[in-house]
Amino acid sequence: MAQTVSFMAVGRFEVREQTAANAGVHMTSTSPHREPIRVGVVGLSASGGWAATAHVPALAGLDGYELRALSASSAESARAAGEKYAVPLAFASAEELARSEEVDLVVVTVKVPHHLELIRPALEAGKMVFSEWPLGADLAQAEELADLAHRRGVLTAVGLQARSAPPLRYLRDLVAEGYVGRVLSTSMLGSGWIGGATYDDNYAYVLDITSGATLLSIPFGHSVDALTMVLGEFRAVSALIENLRPEVTNITSGEVAAKSAEDQIAVTGVLESGAVAAMHFRGGTSRATAFHWEINGTEGDLVVKADRAQWWYGGTQLYGARGEEGALTELPVPARYQRSLKQWTERSADPACSVAHEYALLRDQITGGLAPDTHGVPDFRHAVRLHGLLDRIRGAARVGRKVTLTEQGS
Repeated sequence: MAQTVSFMAVGRFEVREQTAANAGVHMTSTSPHREPIRVGVVGLSASGGWAATAHVPALAGLDGYELRALSASSAESARAAGEKYAVPLAFASAEELARSEEVDLVVVTVKVPHHLELIRPALEAGKMVFSEWPLGADLAQAEELADLAHRRGVLTAVGLQARSAPPLRYLRDLVAEGYVGRVLSTSMLGSGWIGGATYDDNYAYVLDITSGATLLSIPFGHSVDALTMVLGEFRAVSALIENLRPEVTNITSGEVAAKSAEDQIAVTGVLESGAVAAMHFRGGTSRATAFHWEINGTEGDLVVKADRAQWWYGGTQLYGARGEEGALTELPVPARYQRSLKQWTERSADPACSVAHEYALLRDQITGGLAPDTHGVPDFRHAVRLHGLLDRIRGAARVGRKVTLTEQGS
């Protein structure tokens, strides 16, 4: 196995960077360190939001982390959030938080259009950064941030938490161990949650395709990343991407607004293994199917189901049958996939559950507790590859023909 090793300093942690030739995700580890990783969250609000829903409870239930600081859009809102969540340091800007010597890891949980301006100060300050997905509003922004992180020599992570979720890690192992034999095809049907007939004020920005927060980048992006984690990368794709609802209605005011972002995505392709893949994502919600994913092989079948469009939040169920077995039966996730997070076993549908598992994996990368053969947390370079895949899918839809993906672009 070809492998390169280099060293870099990240705050109080000396990080050893390893890139293996057959690794699907870049991995970084350190020598063991007993001090907690001090976290500063950009975008934690007293009024709620994703940081409050997922990141705060995920960190609260983990050893090895201390939620030390936050920043908000103003000094007043920062103070309110600090008081509500008992966070010692509250800053009025992301720049102030990034400069603080009390912060090791900066977590960015704001809307996608602001990622570039709020992640950049943390990287320039030499801080580790955990950014929500998508990394940037487009591929160019993601490349800029990944390049800056590389130049500064800092550890990065991206919130593609499905990769860390126990059911998906178990699913990947089932496939690798031959549960279905040789994979022949895979089909994924999902609802988008965004891209429906209505919108509210909090999500008005997703109507604009240039925001970077679209049906393609968020629901489809999380989903295709999970598919490639389990089954491998695409070799070629064909795609249809349509905006069939160019006007949508505000759910509160009744005002009609223009929408340029897509609401229908249909992608077919061939994986590097030779298996055929089909993915269809619809804007809004469906009364019939929120999420359904099949993997069909020469020896059996696997199915992933979820009752909500944001299936990567958690609450997925696995089913399988092989050989002479008849109907599909549920496949409980073995306890070993819970790692040290037994407290989340009965809370697998909680949006914080998969995020907590990603934080646990990231902690082990930072402190040196990660086994050598363990897939690491996706970093900014992985995010660039995923942004590139989405760009090529959009390009395939634009030219109306199959696009063969280069190794770099896939």
